[in-house]
Amino acid sequence: MAELQHFSGAGSVETVNYSSTLSSTEQDLSSQDSSQVPEAASAEVEVHDSSDITEETSGPIKLVAEKDQKTLFAVLQFLRKNNLGETVNALEQEAEKAGVKLKGDPASGSQLSTDEVSSLLSAYSNEADPSSYEDNYRLLQQCIETSLDAHKCELAQLSYPVFIHMYLVLIYNHHETKAKSFFHRFSGVLEDFHQNDLSQLSAVTMKSQMEGNNFIFSLRSNKYVVRISQDSNDMLKRYLEEKNKPLVQDIIQSHITLDVFEGLPRTRTQIKASAGGLCGEARQDENKVKVFYGLLKEPDIDIPLEDDDDLDDSQDGSSKSKKRKKKEFLSKKNKADPNAPALTRIPLPEIKDADKLEKINIAKESLKRVRLGGMERVAPSVCCYTFTNAFGTVTAVDISDDSSLLAAGFQDSHIRVWSLTPRTLRTVKSAAELSLLDKEGDDIFERMMDDCTGVESKTLFGHSGTVYALSISPCRTLLVSSSEDGTVRLWSLLTWTNLVVYKGHVWPVWGTQFGPHGHYFVSCGQDKVARLWVTDHHQPVRMFAGHLSDVDCIAFHHNSNYIATGSSDRSVRVWDVLNGNCVRVFTGHKKPVLCLAWSPDGRYLASAGVDTDILIWDIAAKVMVGMFKGHTAAVETLAFSRDGEVLASGGLDNTVKVWDFQQVIWDIDTDDIGMQRGHATITDHNYLLSDFPTKESPIFHLHFTRRNLLLSVASFLNPS
Repeated sequence: MAELQHFSGAGSVETVNYSSTLSSTEQDLSSQDSSQVPEAASAEVEVHDSSDITEETSGPIKLVAEKDQKTLFAVLQFLRKNNLGETVNALEQEAEKAGVKLKGDPASGSQLSTDEVSSLLSAYSNEADPSSYEDNYRLLQQCIETSLDAHKCELAQLSYPVFIHMYLVLIYNHHETKAKSFFHRFSGVLEDFHQNDLSQLSAVTMKSQMEGNNFIFSLRSNKYVVRISQDSNDMLKRYLEEKNKPLVQDIIQSHITLDVFEGLPRTRTQIKASAGGLCGEARQDENKVKVFYGLLKEPDIDIPLEDDDDLDDSQDGSSKSKKRKKKEFLSKKNKADPNAPALTRIPLPEIKDADKLEKINIAKESLKRVRLGGMERVAPSVCCYTFTNAFGTVTAVDISDDSSLLAAGFQDSHIRVWSLTPRTLRTVKSAAELSLLDKEGDDIFERMMDDCTGVESKTLFGHSGTVYALSISPCRTLLVSSSEDGTVRLWSLLTWTNLVVYKGHVWPVWGTQFGPHGHYFVSCGQDKVARLWVTDHHQPVRMFAGHLSDVDCIAFHHNSNYIATGSSDRSVRVWDVLNGNCVRVFTGHKKPVLCLAWSPDGRYLASAGVDTDILIWDIAAKVMVGMFKGHTAAVETLAFSRDGEVLASGGLDNTVKVWDFQQVIWDIDTDDIGMQRGHATITDHNYLLSDFPTKESPIFHLHFTRRNLLLSVASFLNPS
């Protein structure tokens, strides 16, 4: 049985079909007998709009147009020879719409010889030649290397998507030997953070292995997004047209989205900061929706400062300090946030008397809060709870908002809840005893509990697989858990029983979290979907679909109107609870995202994961504004201080690190042109405030109390 110990101290411790041909012509021809169709049966017809032809350039362009018309007629003649009448009619209609006159109408008796037809169609035979892929990719590399330094970094982004799709085309068309040679020759020139994807890609060596492969399906069914400046885009187009290498052009047109922006090209630092997504970066139009990130206005509740036990009237300094903090707190509470959503934007539960008492307690605790970070760069005190004799089976941890309860989930599917205060965990009285109570009394909730049942911890059984996530409701009467068994369970912390089993996910559920008001909760899992639930409904009320791989973590926004998700596709998304739409997409992580945390003001989102980097996103500006480096292993948990001035992180490197988040905000240059255009804005400044190592205890959870004491939860792993 796991034992919970702690120590404390101040400042310690439809899918794209790959084919080597380009036009619908060959798709129709493929239904014919292969002996009747020559290898070069496909053709791409480029039609030039005559309205774009000027007097100065009409000569050369006219020659090209005549050649295209002659090629088009050769294709028509070949189709008629193979009795593909429907395709002939469709091609003639498209040519007529484009304003192209087909020379050599059959009615006029003008026909091309067989040799002429073969000669014209053979111009496209290289597109089906497997050896031409290496030549075309080498051409792309030459284009990148010979370009100006200002454009080189942007054009280099094309190397990876063009490489993977050329490789898949070769595999799809049964050119396994050429594909293997192509892979070994060019895979080494790609960025290091692509190595995991390249490892998965190298395992696909036959067409049959492409079927049912989720990684390949994601690549084939989604265009890879590359953000590039207008000047770089123009240079690329000119170069490829001059060299007349259609394979690269076809790959770019079919499988890559060039998200072109005006202005100067991005620097290597900016590009690398935003790179890493499974299918490239986010498009500019994906982040255009306005997000109401502000906090909801708090209800008007009077704070009885004179009831504070710690306030001694004889200590004038302390009294004045408390009154000053109260004044600051009330001024913030009563000030309307212009960025906040309407109170009625989504349905929220009514505030009860118990909720008002809780808010009074929160306010009184905040008056005793220690100021962290800032000009003095004050680090928090840390209390670390360590699981011993758990043998590495602790898989999920959560601490209640008031820091009175700690819940842990285990690999053997059970859940255990501890009290972190002298008060024991009690069970509600029987129905017969409850019927005798005066329900109008102020202390009815206290008298409902049976003191004789008080114990230090409680154990919950119900899941049939590893428990991956836990969340205690703000009122501390409910607990939600998610598991490997694909279910989400709601538990009562009054009766210590399972109330509801929510079934919707079809694979393991990696994460779950209660909303700030306790009415909603969210879940996410291996099925690539996040779901929004209401405690009194057994079916989800919203589904958030868009990630290309497992959704590993999820976090509710403080105003309950948005949720954030992190995924194994290395992207972070923000979703609108009102309509289920994705309103923000952020890329920059190079490996799966494991944890998220919203800043107390709701504007900033922190994310971290397997790549050890902590990224800070500005929801309003839609850009990355900070990057913290220092961890040497995966980051498992993030937590903002209650005033939002410091950010704590913990992970598998057995350390807790505290970062000066307030300094990051001060360093942001809102007038920076790159930031206004959506480019990542990061500095090399070291924001680390303090570092708390443990011996052999990975950090699973971090939590700031209402007074800004940092609580850490770890599990001791015996090196032997």
